Amino acid sequence: MGKRKIFGVLLSFILAFGMLFGTVAPVSAQNDNAPKDYLIGFNAKVSEDELKDIRGLGGQVKHQFKYLNVVHAKLSERAALALESKNPNIAYVEEDLTVKAIGQTTPWGIPHIEADTVQASGVTGSGVKVAILDTGIDGNHEDLNVLGGASFISGEPNALEDGNGHGTHVAGTVAGLNNTLGVLGVAPAADLYAVKVLDSSGSGSFSGIVQGIEWAVENGMDVINMSLGASSGSTTLQQACDLAYNSGIVVVAAAGNSGSKGKRNTIGYPAKYASVIAVGAVDSSNNRASFSSVGNELEVMAPGVNILSSVPGNSYDSYNGTSMASPHVAGAAALILAKYPSLTNVEVRDRLKNTATPLGDSFYYGNGVINVLAAIQ
Repeated sequence: MGKRKIFGVLLSFILAFGMLFGTVAPVSAQNDNAPKDYLIGFNAKVSEDELKDIRGLGGQVKHQFKYLNVVHAKLSERAALALESKNPNIAYVEEDLTVKAIGQTTPWGIPHIEADTVQASGVTGSGVKVAILDTGIDGNHEDLNVLGGASFISGEPNALEDGNGHGTHVAGTVAGLNNTLGVLGVAPAADLYAVKVLDSSGSGSFSGIVQGIEWAVENGMDVINMSLGASSGSTTLQQACDLAYNSGIVVVAAAGNSGSKGKRNTIGYPAKYASVIAVGAVDSSNNRASFSSVGNELEVMAPGVNILSSVPGNSYDSYNGTSMASPHVAGAAALILAKYPSLTNVEVRDRLKNTATPLGDSFYYGNGVINVLAAIQ
């Protein structure tokens, strides 16, 4: 599975931000005496007399930099212009503009399924409980709000620890918080629950997954995401998925990463069960990812290539896989339920598949790529 470390903090001038997204009031001559913060650059070392000149014009010297010939001062625009014109040692006078750290990134998959438009309408997943059956979730991650969970892995009792990273990545796609950090999830206000059914190596058992599903039923989850699978099935696992579905839960699972081999069905379990929404992966051009499994049970497609999300330790990585596509659908289900809390899980499922954008042969693309905006309209 390819990974690409993503990092960085972007700075944007608030003035420029206002010009793009807000209204900038015209500057009138009446405001030229209002004090502002300026950075005054000198050609040579700043003398005491020059500091006195700033104060003499009604300015306040707030800071004199140690290694730069620069003074931070608060004074009126008129005084700043007068100061610059009278002193040949002044190289420049510039306003001390405010800068803002903008750290949050919107992964391409969010607008691709129109989740950003839905969020802008005020629908963010609030009140919807989503269980992430996976390797656990880093409960201390800066960009996640995990409300609880349970572990069914022997030797790893804490579901809010993730020794693998997979579960934390999945959780970020479902509900990365809408803040100034990290990434934005599909349903940022949804309630996340960590249900650890895979260990730190990414392996688990049918019995553990079934226990996790039972926990989700007992604790009133609205959506279950299972970015996991096996090439063969289990009667017990099928019964558990049916139990969750019959209990009113939207059950979503990754279709698998076995690719296509002609018309051979490569969908894994539990995605292959009728009670589960099987999710395949597309890239940003809506091409089916080469690894994405195919088959008659394939229901919908979602972004699953180069997906940026959270990983343990307040970090972020890009992963590929139907494991990354499935949480887009789980998050979309949360948005639909937040908009229409009286809908049944069957109705949510129907909305997702009936409003998907067709991409081709259903054996390879299911009903197409989801469009959550269309699904809530």
